[in-house]
Amino acid sequence: MSSKLYASFLKKNPSPQERLSLGKSIRKEVDRSSLGQFTEVSKRQGPIEILLAQAKTRIPEYVPIRHARMAADPFAFFRGGAATMAHDLAKLPSPSIQVQLCGDMHVSNFGFFSTTEHQLVFGINDFDETLPGNFDWDLKRLTASAMIASKLLGQDQAYGEDIVRNISRTYRNYLHQYASMPYIDLKRSYIDEKSLTSVAAKNANAASQKYLKGLLDKARKNSGHGMLGKLTELSSEGIRLINNPPLIEHPEFSPHGIRITVLNDEGLNSYIQSLASDRRHLLERYKWIDWARKVVGVGSVGTACWVMYFEGLDANDPLFLQTKQAQKSVLASFFPDTQFKSEGERVVDGQCLIQGAPDLFLGFGKTAESDFYVRQLRDMKGGISVGGDGINTKVFPDFAKLFGWALANAHARSGDPAVLAGYCGKSEAVDDALVKFSIAYSKQNETDYATFLKAIKSGKVSCATDNF
Repeated sequence: MSSKLYASFLKKNPSPQERLSLGKSIRKEVDRSSLGQFTEVSKRQGPIEILLAQAKTRIPEYVPIRHARMAADPFAFFRGGAATMAHDLAKLPSPSIQVQLCGDMHVSNFGFFSTTEHQLVFGINDFDETLPGNFDWDLKRLTASAMIASKLLGQDQAYGEDIVRNISRTYRNYLHQYASMPYIDLKRSYIDEKSLTSVAAKNANAASQKYLKGLLDKARKNSGHGMLGKLTELSSEGIRLINNPPLIEHPEFSPHGIRITVLNDEGLNSYIQSLASDRRHLLERYKWIDWARKVVGVGSVGTACWVMYFEGLDANDPLFLQTKQAQKSVLASFFPDTQFKSEGERVVDGQCLIQGAPDLFLGFGKTAESDFYVRQLRDMKGGISVGGDGINTKVFPDFAKLFGWALANAHARSGDPAVLAGYCGKSEAVDDALVKFSIAYSKQNETDYATFLKAIKSGKVSCATDNF
C-alpha cells in the first residue's frame, strides 16, 4: 500500500480489527521474510567515505577523539556508524509503516529518565537522529547491535540469536497489547519503576533483578547535587565548572558552533521562547553562573556540546543544563524532514513523541549559524552499557526483553500499534528474519571495522592516541 493510501485509510478512523488487517495486507508488498535480507552491493558507500564526510561538519580537534572511541571494539564502531547503516538500510525491502524513529537504535541507547513529576521511567534516551520513517529501520539496527554486543561479551552465535529473538518476540507481544489500548491510556503508558520491578519479579532471574535495582538506585542519585564536586570546583569566584581539556574546557572562542550561537542573547532567547510559559518562568528564576564545552558519547563526538551551570536560591540549589548542537539526521537523505523549522525542533519533537514524558527543561533554539537543543544533565538519568560494569551474559537475555518492550512503547506512541501488530503477527516469522539479518549485518560490521582500523593505521583516518 502506498504511503498516500495508507494516510487516507487512517483518516477514516478504522476499527482496531481493520487496522490489524491493514498491517497484514502490507505483507503482500513486503513479505516478513524479506526483512532478513542483507547483501552488500558492489557500489556500496563505505564507512570511511561517510566518516570523513561527517568530520567536515565537526569540531576538528575532536574528530580524532571520536575515531579513537569508535576504534575501541566492533560494538563501539557500530555505535558511531549510524550513517553507514542508514545507507545500507535504504537499499533493502522495507514495509511502509511509519513511526517516529530513534534513528540510532542500539542496546546502549536505552536508559532511565525523569518525568516532569520526577518519576523514574525506562526508555530510549538518544534522539539526535530521530525522524519519522519505516519502523523496521529501528528494529534492524537494534537487533544487529544485540548480535554484535553478544560477540563482544564472548558469546557464540546461538546466544546472540536468543537475544535477538527475545527483543523481537517481546516487541511483537507488546504491540498486540498496545493495539487495543485506548489512545489516552497509551499516551500515559510508561515503563515506570513499578512496572519494571513487577515484571522483573515474575520473569527475570536473580542476577537481572539485582542489576536492575542497582541501575534504579544509581539513577535516583543522579541529580544537580550529585554533580557538585564532580563537574564543578570551588574557585575564588565561587563554584565553577572544572577544566579538564580536551574533554571539558572553557575555550575563549570557538568558530564551530554553539559558543557563538547558544551562549549569547540570540541563542538563549530562542531557547527560552521554545519552553512552555510555566517552565520559562521557572528557568528565569535561576542565575546563569558558568558554561563549558564537553565531549560526550561516541557518535556525538565532534558536535558542539556544552554544559551550563545555574544557581537558584544559592549554591545548594544547582541546575545543570546540557546544550547539544543538532545537525541533519543521518536519515534525512531517505525520509522527508521538511516539516521541521530547525534541527533542534526535530530532536525535541521526536523525543516528546517517543518518550511521552520528557525533560522539564527540554527545548530548542536556532540562530543563523547553528541549531541546538537543551535538556537537563543527569537529572535522574542513567544509561545502559555493555561489558565491564554494564550488561553481562547473565542479565542480557532479560534486558533484551526490556529493550523490545521499550521500542514497542516508542513505536506505539508515535505510530499505529494495530497496523504494526498486524504486520508483525503472532508467529516467529519476523523473529526469524531479524535473526538472519542480524547475523549478516554483524559480519558486515566486522568487515567495516577492520577496514576502519586499516584506515587509521595508514593515516587516512585521524585517531587520538590518548585514552579518551
